[in-house]
Amino acid sequence: MTGRTAIVFALGAVLLAILAVAGVALGTIPLAPRDVVHALAGRGDALTVAVVRDLRLPRVALAALVGAGLAMSGVALQATLRNPLAEPYLLGVSGGAAVGAVLAVVAGIAGAALLPLAAFTGAVVAVVVALLVARAAGGRADGRVLLMAGVVVGAFANAAIMVVLANAPPDAIRNATWWMMGSVAGAEWTSVRALAIYVAIGGGTLWANARDVDALALGEEPAAALGVRVERTTRLVYLVSALLAAATVSAAGLVGFVGLVVPHLARATGLRSHRALLAAAALIGAALVIGADVVARVAMPPAELPLGAVTALVGVPFFLTRLRSLR
Repeated sequence: MTGRTAIVFALGAVLLAILAVAGVALGTIPLAPRDVVHALAGRGDALTVAVVRDLRLPRVALAALVGAGLAMSGVALQATLRNPLAEPYLLGVSGGAAVGAVLAVVAGIAGAALLPLAAFTGAVVAVVVALLVARAAGGRADGRVLLMAGVVVGAFANAAIMVVLANAPPDAIRNATWWMMGSVAGAEWTSVRALAIYVAIGGGTLWANARDVDALALGEEPAAALGVRVERTTRLVYLVSALLAAATVSAAGLVGFVGLVVPHLARATGLRSHRALLAAAALIGAALVIGADVVARVAMPPAELPLGAVTALVGVPFFLTRLRSLR
């Protein structure tokens, strides 16, 4: 590990720790850092211990996992597609995952283990359709064509969700709408553990194949000349990225633009190896989503903003800037 890499990881870890403490301390009931430490140790009044251990700590953990999963997915997709605009939300992958998750909920199979699998199925279908549409319209190498294909797939996914919810009870529609805008408010340790398994499997797989991703970022022909099995590695990255996006959608709903913004922030630190980029993006993504959730809680008390709306406020201007740079 070079000195630059060590500094990046150290700063990322410090930022993540600061935001994690803020995520536990801030909210409807603000807590002093000392009270937080005592509650984590099981001391103090029962209400504070319950708020910290049962409500805010799992919420911070879930937000960190969501950010890490989406960030690593974005890094892998941007490198494999050689497209700076590639990310699960804009490519329609998250929308497809939402369709799968909603269908599972309506069918009554929304368990902690089965819901991510249903979302994964929808995500895989979405990424396949987006790539087919992009190829038919001009090839996946054109970032604008792939972007438009993702927009079409995402729009179709939203329409499909509306059809599924057309005859649902009002409470179900209200809950689904809030879930589609993204939220970690209902975090429980069960969902945290389930998402941690998926993020560990997906992130570990991408990290193990990072050298092949390095080669793919140069282009398919250079990668093949370097001995990379291009089709196999590309399919693997698509599937793993879809798994990560699906797992985050099933746990926290649609949280957009994290997979777009974070890879660029990670590369801005000077890191080039995708093994290092994946690790740095996981740290930055976790910190970003925790920070966004803190803003969602404290911006308009006592109301709580949707997490996806907060990330969009950051991501949309960034996306427009990157889109302009494609000209």
